[in-house]
Amino acid sequence: MTATVQNLVRSAPAPEQLRVLVAIASYGHGNDKYLHQLLAEYRAMPFSVDIVILSNIEKRPSPEIECLVGLPNKNPWSLPFSHKRLFADRLDRYDLFIYSEDDILVTEKNIRAFLDASYALREDEIPGFLLVEKGTEGNVSYPQVHGFFHWDCESVRVRDEFTLAHFTNQHAACYLITRKQLAKAIQSGGFVVAPHEGKYDLLCSAATDPYTQCGFTELVPVSHLEEFSLHHLPNKYIGRMGVDGNELDGQIETLKRIAANEIQGDTLLNGETSLWRGMYSKLYYEAVHREAIARIPASARNILSVGCGWGATEMSLVENGMRVVAVPLDPVICSRASTKGVEVVYGGLEGARAQLEGMQFDCILYLNILHLVRDPAEVLNFFKDFGKPGSPIIVQSPNMRSLPELWEKLRNGQLNRPLNFPASGVHFSSKNNIRRWCERAGYSIARTEGLLHRRVASLSGLASSTMGLPLAPEIISVATRN
Repeated sequence: MTATVQNLVRSAPAPEQLRVLVAIASYGHGNDKYLHQLLAEYRAMPFSVDIVILSNIEKRPSPEIECLVGLPNKNPWSLPFSHKRLFADRLDRYDLFIYSEDDILVTEKNIRAFLDASYALREDEIPGFLLVEKGTEGNVSYPQVHGFFHWDCESVRVRDEFTLAHFTNQHAACYLITRKQLAKAIQSGGFVVAPHEGKYDLLCSAATDPYTQCGFTELVPVSHLEEFSLHHLPNKYIGRMGVDGNELDGQIETLKRIAANEIQGDTLLNGETSLWRGMYSKLYYEAVHREAIARIPASARNILSVGCGWGATEMSLVENGMRVVAVPLDPVICSRASTKGVEVVYGGLEGARAQLEGMQFDCILYLNILHLVRDPAEVLNFFKDFGKPGSPIIVQSPNMRSLPELWEKLRNGQLNRPLNFPASGVHFSSKNNIRRWCERAGYSIARTEGLLHRRVASLSGLASSTMGLPLAPEIISVATRN
């Protein structure tokens, strides 16, 4: 431990002297049973803890607990923003500030771990948490780990005994912040703000502003994940959203290997766009692409997958007796696939090409990836020589001209916002643009079909028709080399 860190530790208040302000957002009565569990946990701590409940109704279970009633605006989801002014007004009265929703359990162990890590981190870094849910049979699940959210492999760093990494889903429905950190957040001008939404909705934005608007880099201490996991008491997402403990353990081990310089943390691309709610981002935890598998020639035995996420499709192909080589989005997301028979090549585009030298494949897959690269034709051409003569490529992409996609943009006020790759990280993807990308790379489209929206999927035979494409939010094209 460095001398500076030792001094910080020695200057910290003793547990009985640590002054903590807890703000809990609790709308209505739906989560009252969890709220009471939270209150009991805080009351049992050795710290000096003051609790303020933020609600739309009066709820004050005991005289020593304060309740602030009212909404910042007419939207019920604006309630969490009430804690911003509260924290700012009481900055000089407390050492530590905790905001949470009324079903997130923060323990004494979590608080002590946060303080220890804060002493080790730099001034612009703040320790973050992951939510965990617990099953009846001892299984655990991490609901934040879904969709396009992922570990930033290039963020991995070591601070004293802590190995840390940034996870792109910063919403844990809770955060802890020291007085010094809070003062810095307030001074930034991004903390005491009106209710707003953008990358996150209203409910989530209030709990992520310290990271997204105040200049802090949130880092999860992956080397001490148990202490930095917060129990989401309802356990309602198990089996519905998130990954299980085995999946996350594999990702954490890979992050530690990156920190130890055992493997490189190179990424293929940034799969997360800067559009509203991450629209058109690559889903890192995609389900098996049955439609793509159905279009692989029956004679194919060797498959190359460019832009592999966690590898559900690739593992399915391996189970069907095929040899699959994958160029993943990053070395972390494919941790499990690499143990299930998928041959993974790392190092970004250049590194992957070097490792693929001399290989030939019966089919190359580009699944929801080309619209996210700087030059789609260049990437197609980059891997073209690895396809055998006459072998196809299969391209699956969003159909941004489809009625479901246009309606989604209209509903969210995004219809008139043009796509600009340098600003948004995404190209406009359509049947014609995919054809142009392929032609520029020396391919000819054999056929393009629509993958229908679930609401019209029952209309058999429509997907491949001209009428069907406007209803299909995704399209799949098969092309062969000229």
